[in-house]
Amino acid sequence: MLSIGALRAHLLAARLAGPVATSREESLRSYRLFAARDPRVTLGLDPEWGWGERDLLRLMADKCGVSDDPGHVSGPDVIDPERTLAGLDAFAARLGEVAGRRGAVLLGTGHPHRLLGFYAALADALSAAGCPVLTPAQGSSVDITTRFGVRTYNLDYVRGVALVREPGARGAGSEAGAHTHSPLPIRLALGASAGGSGRVPDLVIGDHGWVCGAGQLGIEAVGLADTDDPALFVGEAEGRVAVAVPLDDAVRSDYYRPLTRYVLNRACLSQ
Repeated sequence: MLSIGALRAHLLAARLAGPVATSREESLRSYRLFAARDPRVTLGLDPEWGWGERDLLRLMADKCGVSDDPGHVSGPDVIDPERTLAGLDAFAARLGEVAGRRGAVLLGTGHPHRLLGFYAALADALSAAGCPVLTPAQGSSVDITTRFGVRTYNLDYVRGVALVREPGARGAGSEAGAHTHSPLPIRLALGASAGGSGRVPDLVIGDHGWVCGAGQLGIEAVGLADTDDPALFVGEAEGRVAVAVPLDDAVRSDYYRPLTRYVLNRACLSQ
């Protein structure tokens, strides 16, 4: 297992924390859109509290370590690695709890090209611990609004992890998938679980709309979030997201492997 010091050094070297690729401009734009309740950034969350731009900036400074200075408007954004480490510990604790009671889990990602391996390793470990890894509504279609208009995607599962793909994009079960922020796929999956003979998950693990959409429906959810994803941190502040881990969610996929080992060790799920 990596020491805390080695993992902190990795977070900084891989730019998972510290100065990250997400720009300050991108983050501030997301906060403006969230304050206006734009569904592109609320990610399925219906905030209970009033969140203005200054409120969100203070929240993100507290949760991620970004600058709380509204006059700081350009350059790379910054994530405090100590907050990332604390988030990973809390994330691992939730995995350990659900594994201890052999609860059902559902994993999904809007970043399949970057984070599929991270979630798939968790799915393998949780399955080995006796947790049912759910795959409801596989093959079902869902219409998602994109910047190119409404497009139809298919819900698929790769190595136990849900993702969406464009119809005809390689064969089912392959690792091709589309980037999405939408909560519609998790709503589809949870609807199939609740409406059929399937089991509703005890824990949803993922990012973007997978986490916020589940949390909004009262399902315990944990996930990863970048500085331009305020919805997960608002959900955490309001008590509908159990854990939001601040880190860059779009670096090279192999850079997440040390995090996988750390989380599985902390959760006592290493094989």
